[in-house]
Formats: sequence, C-alpha cells, structure tokens
Amino acid sequence: MIKVYVAGRYSDDNVLDVLNNIRRGIQMCKDLLLMGFAPFCPWLDHQYILAMDQFEVETVTVGTFQAPSMAWLEASDCVLVIPFRAETSKGTQSEIARAHEIGKPVFFSVEGLVEWRNYRALDGAAHR
Repeated sequence: MIKVYVAGRYSDDNVLDVLNNIRRGIQMCKDLLLMGFAPFCPWLDHQYILAMDQFEVETVTVGTFQAPSMAWLEASDCVLVIPFRAETSKGTQSEIARAHEIGKPVFFSVEGLVEWRNYRALDGAAHR
C-alpha cells in the first residue's frame, strides 16, 4: 500500500476558514483511503485537543503536532499537496521543502498521484 502524506493549509485567519481547511483535508484523505492509498491526515490532530484536559491543552504548542507530522512525512512514500492556497501556507511550504530534501515525490493533483502509482505497479510487474 502506498503511504501518502497529505499536505495542505490548516491554519487560517478565522475559525470558519480553519474548519473549512480541516473539512477539505479530511475529505481528501477519505477519498485517498477509498482509492486504496494509506493516507496520513494531519487535519485529525484537533482530535488530540478534544481528548486533553485543561493542563495538557495549556502545555501543547504547534510544534507538539508538527514534529510527529514531519516524522510521518519522512516515513511516507510520497506527498500529495492540496493546492488550495498552499502557496501562502508556511506549514505546507515547509512540508514540500522537506519532501524535496529527502527525495520524496510531491504531487499537486490526485491524477498525478494515481498515474505514479500505476507506473510503479507496471514497473514492478515488469521486474517479476
């Protein structure tokens, strides 16, 4: 199964836009799951906050979430970027930069990702 780190805008200027970014990210990950990929979905991080007590909430930082996400990016086979305003997202840009640093393919469309998966499958079949 191809492990896909899904990157895209999370933070925003207001709560409605943040919630829309979360919705957009989770929907993309759901679609990838149904297409047979193994997506990592950073937009589910908000669930950790819901499970924390007040003291824990007061001690977490953005880095608390970014470090494990980056570890998953490094363990993934590739990165898929949700292009919606990704160029203005500092987090997304750092994820893209890290993927390039470690030689992970970065895709900006599901079609490109599917094409790559199909090519890998054909290439693997040719070497059997």
